[in-house]
Amino acid sequence: MHHNEEVSRLHSMPLNETESVKEEAESSEYRTLMHKWWFAAAASVPTILVSYPEWFPGIRDWLPAGSDSLWWARLLVGLLAIPVLFWSGGQFFQGMWEGLKHRSANMHTLIALGIGAAWLYSAVALLLPGIFPDPEMAEVYYDVTTVVTALVVLGMALEVRAKGRSSEAIKRLIELQPKKASVLRGGTEIQVPIEEVAVGDIVVVRPGEKIALDGIVFEGSSSVDESMLTGESLPVFKESDHEVFGGTLNKTGSFNFKVTKAQKDTALANIVEMVRQAQGSRIPIQRVVDQVSSIFTPGVMILAILGFILWFNFGPQPPLIYAVIVSVTILIIACPCALGLATPMSLTTGIGKGAESGILIRSGEALQIAEKLNTIVLDKTGTITEGKPSLTDIIPAGSLAESEILRLGASIEQGSEHPLAGAILEGAKQRQIPLAKVTGFNAVAGHGVEGWIEGHRVLFGNLKFMKQEGIHLAGLQTHASRLADEGKTPMYLAADGQAAGIIAVADTVKPDSAEAIRLMKKMGIEVVMITGDNERTARAIAKQVGIDRVLADVLPQHKAEHVQKLQDEGKKVAMVGDGINDAPALTQADVGIAIGTGTDVAIEASDITLMKGNLKGVVHAIQISRATMRNVYQNLFGAFIYNALGLPIAMGILYPFFGVLLSPLIAAAAMAFSSVTVVANANRLRNFKLREV
Repeated sequence: MHHNEEVSRLHSMPLNETESVKEEAESSEYRTLMHKWWFAAAASVPTILVSYPEWFPGIRDWLPAGSDSLWWARLLVGLLAIPVLFWSGGQFFQGMWEGLKHRSANMHTLIALGIGAAWLYSAVALLLPGIFPDPEMAEVYYDVTTVVTALVVLGMALEVRAKGRSSEAIKRLIELQPKKASVLRGGTEIQVPIEEVAVGDIVVVRPGEKIALDGIVFEGSSSVDESMLTGESLPVFKESDHEVFGGTLNKTGSFNFKVTKAQKDTALANIVEMVRQAQGSRIPIQRVVDQVSSIFTPGVMILAILGFILWFNFGPQPPLIYAVIVSVTILIIACPCALGLATPMSLTTGIGKGAESGILIRSGEALQIAEKLNTIVLDKTGTITEGKPSLTDIIPAGSLAESEILRLGASIEQGSEHPLAGAILEGAKQRQIPLAKVTGFNAVAGHGVEGWIEGHRVLFGNLKFMKQEGIHLAGLQTHASRLADEGKTPMYLAADGQAAGIIAVADTVKPDSAEAIRLMKKMGIEVVMITGDNERTARAIAKQVGIDRVLADVLPQHKAEHVQKLQDEGKKVAMVGDGINDAPALTQADVGIAIGTGTDVAIEASDITLMKGNLKGVVHAIQISRATMRNVYQNLFGAFIYNALGLPIAMGILYPFFGVLLSPLIAAAAMAFSSVTVVANANRLRNFKLREV
């Protein structure tokens, strides 16, 4: 099956099946590698015994009498090494052949050449000892073939296991989805497997049950715990026409909802797919590593030949044995296994960590760039603020009480289409103020509204309206000016030709915005606010949250230009917006961060999506990117240093001074250890805790 067909097949499967297919493939690979390791390890025991009889004095007592009994024993272990070479080590030769077909060399090339050269040399030494000028040269090294294969295969098995663990984030996300749902069909409630629930079905949800799929509440109400999707700990109240998401947990009430998305299209499915793609993506530094590896492998082969020539011509007796040992050791110790693991292991763990916290990182590249950010541009509406106006102040002018001013204002606004009317009506509803009947209602464009309430003529609108109607405002203008400076919109109320008071409405700042901006500044990041609002309102909001640099009166289509200007100043810029009218700016920025819920995930325009609707997620995304990249650099440094130190020792630089020459077996053990170290370091990321700096 072609790769593309396999991908589309997996994508069309139900979520839990997709992951179980993937998990089964990983565990099957792990089991196969462990079988190969056990076989190679078992073959290594007799091989070491007969390869080094001087280490085990009793070995000759076990062999039949006669001078050639050791020769026969060595022939047997040589034959035993063949299945080790081609079954346990088969993937190395296969990898080498694939590389040769593309005229390139890889880590498999080095291992295959190393274990192959050791077996060939041993076979020649055993079968044709006469061709060697010195009998001492006719030594066998079958142990290099079996032990090195065993160690490298064990390292590979541990890698597969660690990679499987790293995608636990995906498994945990998938486990959120229930296996069955209670569906109403023909007036009867039946339990149906989740795959059989269709768009348009009505699903019944009781307290404590998980919501099966995405949909819209049809009947009833409840509080729903959406923390598994958004990271937000407080339950969200749901009633008619509210959206619910598959995988979230119903807390208190019962409700029915209409399914709007099939299983493969739910917010949860999108998140799983996004995390999976990101974990398989590459980052710029990894491309550099790949380039280095493609030069490194042929370079090592040249070094192995050079080492052989030097030791053969200038080494101690017997020169051929030393020359072969050195060249095989160079090939094995230089194997860049740890180098190939260094980046993907950290990346997979870091992206999974983000997903657990409601931070969806779309690619490894976004993660690497996010680490270097020094400027964050925040859209005001819906990002710093709630994005919808709410009632903030009521200031009486005469004898009317605040509740009466609000009653008149909300009553007259009942027939208005103005966006601010909704905020006033919502304010009256929250305070449980009953509304009065309005007659003779009239909306005066650009000014306000007028009408009759209980025999009184009521006017409600802006300063122009009051002046036009000749209303004397006394000291109310001072209050209006102060409210405007605070970023609020004041509206005047008059009854029977007399000023009654002011009702002010504003887009309120989200509870966590000021704290999140303080944390960004503490991390050494410049924070810029961008908005279409006028300078006065923008400055008022900026002052509340501690932002110094404000870009006001910016039309949506010009936001991207302002982001580019900041980039032209040499800054690494992230744009944070709601992902709809901010799409061009999100795309222009070095990193686009969409802030919102699982519904309006602006996946196309943004590099990072915050499921939780507050700015703390931006701080946490940068913390995760910095921790992940720090882990990548540690891994790369460890892998490079290991190879840089290992190669000269393998070439024998210590031999003239200390008489120390590295054995191929020690080289293989060290190489396996370096891979395990990289895996262990990447796994440290799992314990990373998001900090309130």
